[in-house]
Amino acid sequence: MKKLLAFSVFLICSSFVLNAQEALKPQMNYVKFNLTSILLKNYSLQYERVLTKRISAAVSFRFMPYTTIPFKTAIMNMADFEDQETIDLFNNAQFGNYAITPEIRFYLGKKGYGRGFYIAPYYRYAAYDTQNLEFNFNTGDDQNPQNQKVDLKGSITSHTGGIMFGVQWALGKHISLDWWILGAAYGVSSGVLNGVPTPAIPESDLADVKREIEDMDIPMVKKTATVTSNSVRVDLTGPWAGIRSGIVFGVKF
Repeated sequence: MKKLLAFSVFLICSSFVLNAQEALKPQMNYVKFNLTSILLKNYSLQYERVLTKRISAAVSFRFMPYTTIPFKTAIMNMADFEDQETIDLFNNAQFGNYAITPEIRFYLGKKGYGRGFYIAPYYRYAAYDTQNLEFNFNTGDDQNPQNQKVDLKGSITSHTGGIMFGVQWALGKHISLDWWILGAAYGVSSGVLNGVPTPAIPESDLADVKREIEDMDIPMVKKTATVTSNSVRVDLTGPWAGIRSGIVFGVKF
């Protein structure tokens, strides 16, 4: 009888210990949605996996359907474009993009396990698609000028690396709040735009049209145009920079 009683007490105590350990065990997985990305007309999800008390790995996916440039007026005011063709181009163009961003987080606070202040080096691959890039130009002579246009569309890809600072809190057992305070990245980009002029460009005007395209006021981007009577191709290369910030709510488990 005494042995049975002792065994029962042992089982009860073991159960309490296991339950206590389970309650204290930190959640190691976070699935999060960036609320502020909606203001930029895109949708951003992140999955974070805690590896140790101080280190976690995360990957984000961002998607934006075709739309006009977010904060277009503010961007154009800051860029202070003087070329009317460039202004018209930005007003009419539509853009879409997606980006994949893996990162490693180093938590510096006492709590750790996905909580507290962190520093996160990251890499980002992004692809930007564009359409309705309307380029207008004149052909013919001064006595008989003709206005023509070509609608360009294509894509630009970028590779950037950077570092972000942030802080993450637990808002209960299964809810988290992640503040991406500020992240900055720098890298390279390249892309191609293609279009068909309407009507066809006269042979005598090909060199002038090529020069007009390459003289468009797009800061920090090198443009190389290939122009024929029935096609326009613009190769783009140059540096690329980006900033990350946001308020991100998540579920942890």
